[in-house]
Amino acid sequence: MKPHESDTSASARPERLAPSLHWFHLIALGVGAIVGTGILTLIGVGAGKAGPAVVLSFVFAGLVCACAALAYAEMATAMPHAGGAYTYARLVIGERIAWLVGWSLILEYSLVVSAVAVGWSGYAAPLLHEICGLPMRWMQGPDAGGSANLPAVAIIAAVAAALIYGTRESATFNALLVGLKLVALLLFVVLAAPDFDPANLQPFMPFGFAKQTGADGVERGVMVAAAIIFFAFYGFDAIATAAEEAHDPERDLAVGIVGSMLVCVAIYIAVALAALGALSYERFAASPEPLALVLRELGQPLAARFLGLSAVVALPTVILAFFYGQSRIFYALARDGLLPAALAKISRRGTPAGATAFTALLVGAIAGKFPLAEIAALANAGTLLAFSAVAASMLIARRQRPPQPGRFRAPLPWLTGPLAILGCGYLFVSLPRQTQAYFLIWNALGGLVYWIAAQRRRS
Repeated sequence: MKPHESDTSASARPERLAPSLHWFHLIALGVGAIVGTGILTLIGVGAGKAGPAVVLSFVFAGLVCACAALAYAEMATAMPHAGGAYTYARLVIGERIAWLVGWSLILEYSLVVSAVAVGWSGYAAPLLHEICGLPMRWMQGPDAGGSANLPAVAIIAAVAAALIYGTRESATFNALLVGLKLVALLLFVVLAAPDFDPANLQPFMPFGFAKQTGADGVERGVMVAAAIIFFAFYGFDAIATAAEEAHDPERDLAVGIVGSMLVCVAIYIAVALAALGALSYERFAASPEPLALVLRELGQPLAARFLGLSAVVALPTVILAFFYGQSRIFYALARDGLLPAALAKISRRGTPAGATAFTALLVGAIAGKFPLAEIAALANAGTLLAFSAVAASMLIARRQRPPQPGRFRAPLPWLTGPLAILGCGYLFVSLPRQTQAYFLIWNALGGLVYWIAAQRRRS
């Protein structure tokens, strides 16, 4: 019997939840999880790397994520356990590879929380400065001429406190916030579209397609931008985790995952074209609040303020989702004896308080000092490894044992799986060299931690 067979037997699976979600529920869930700091802030970073061709970066990153999402959905329905990609790799490939995946997930989730917090601060800081008179030097990191990004640290602390206390979002409240984000983006497109000037899209691909280093030593290109704004498509795993509650998993999960990805790609391309057509990318590429800046430049200060307020209100839900996921990664690793047992302990309120507090200290330090682009790029490196591992686990599991009837099966697995792996590999190669070096150092440290954990378990 193979390792994953015993873990997915009827006796090991929890009682099924009521299958009450249809494909349109799942699309709404996916759009709500995906649309966040990526489109609100990273569009400026991406435009600075690819120029107007950043729209192609969104398309490529979205297609790679769609292939990975299908593999994730199949594995989630086959192995509905905590730990996500780490658990799939452990049950199918083995503990050593799974540890690298889990170690990368720690990097991903921690840095995603930091990046979203920095993105949130980019919109909150001007409002706090205008309304409360708070000095900007304490609301920007050293890269922007400030001392520390305290709003980013504060929102992380607030979300951590909510998670430790045990607060959960209701579906209705989450839907309202999703609606607010979509209304704000739709308003942006409506207001920016009349000022569309094709001249702003020329030259369309000023830095080429593949990664190249300019005379200033900065790496640019469509794929460099894609490797960074890949961050904008995180969140589809929220759909995969709803596998048990899908009314018709074989149909609804595929429609929900692919549908939400297509909707988000369409939203991102529409917003990107509206922004790039209304204003030269060079004027908003370095802004921490690029969309609000475009609206102000177009003489729409009230709309810019509404967009900023919507980001301030809605982005903390993204922080909450990833913070929640991080605590479960720590829990799964500690439960398997690969991290200190204290991180696997559950408080009386049913929350991993120690893991949450530790994560808050880690991500708060990162968010307070590092710029968004560097955080997002390094987070992407860990995610690319995790997505590749999920796709590989799906292909290996298919060879070991065909999926059971009634469970979701990825269409064309021997096409979508390799495309996910190759696409993630190409995006990783397109990341900045410094990011690749940091990622290798992180995994070398992970290898040392695994060796220490293995020695402790043997003694």
